[in-house]
Amino acid sequence: MFTRFSLGLSFLLPLLALAQEQLVYVTNEDAGTISIISSVSQSVIGEIEVGTRPRGIEVSDDGNFVYVALSGSPKCPPTMPDEQCAALGADKSKDGIGVIDARLGEVARVLPGGSDPEEFDVDEAAGRLFVSNEDVGEMSIVDLATSEVLEVVDVGEEPEGVRLRPDGATVYVTSESDHAVTVVDTATAEVLASISVGWRPRDSIFTADGTRAYVSAEHGSSVAVVDVATSSVLETIMLPPGSLPMALALSPDERRLYVSNGRARTVSVIDVETRTVVANVEVGIRPWGIGLTADGKHLYTANGPSNDVSVIDTESLSVVATIGVGETPWGIAVGPPPRR
Repeated sequence: MFTRFSLGLSFLLPLLALAQEQLVYVTNEDAGTISIISSVSQSVIGEIEVGTRPRGIEVSDDGNFVYVALSGSPKCPPTMPDEQCAALGADKSKDGIGVIDARLGEVARVLPGGSDPEEFDVDEAAGRLFVSNEDVGEMSIVDLATSEVLEVVDVGEEPEGVRLRPDGATVYVTSESDHAVTVVDTATAEVLASISVGWRPRDSIFTADGTRAYVSAEHGSSVAVVDVATSSVLETIMLPPGSLPMALALSPDERRLYVSNGRARTVSVIDVETRTVVANVEVGIRPWGIGLTADGKHLYTANGPSNDVSVIDTESLSVVATIGVGETPWGIAVGPPPRR
């Protein structure tokens, strides 16, 4: 028996498979699109045009909405001189956070997201977005209902990763140039602390109880273990030389931490209890964004120069599928299919 499920496109799935399915949303930075992958078929089932340079991406808890960071600023790698980057020009009218109605498969509206939005996190309970503004060293706090920028907070140069503590009380923002994490009180927008975590931090992730956080340091080839209560680094986990860690994902049982290693073309698997690397899985070229299914059985990596996504079986720790997507995949978010 089959049923038809609509997401701005049609496809057929067995009822049993549909009940277990999740959707993997992949931002394609140079294509201006999002590719949609089914966790059942491990194939692309749709694509949505969203705007210029989509990077960070999140899915609402019910799967009905997908949020994506859009930027009108030019791509400027760290090796490019500031003067050369400035000469490329920027179109700030293209900056914003796109809100996609996943039931229709189209952009419903674009919220302001500050200058050059890159990564962000969504507080659905409070109805707010917390957005890193890479080119101005700020974080914007945006009201979802009114589309108003409520606060702008200085968070260090080249902010990137944004992660809310599970209780929503604070938010962590990584600063690549300051080699630190800025801790911001979400109620008052006050900066509470700056934590030195390693050279060029990219991403952070909290344990479910909010007592620990992990922060990747790209050029430090390391992951810092942070005590949230004291805003101090308890330990630094070293990865294999040349790892260049980027994004992080924590298994549902919190026994494993997965780290995408950029130009090393690998994902490191860390045993959280022993703080040791137990495996390095080779994936596509320069994996950046990663995402886990809710059951923790499959990990997806966005491989920018490969224009594809690697699918890792987390039991065998092997790549079981490689899925072609759009040009320069950057971010990944995994969530349930939208409700009818």
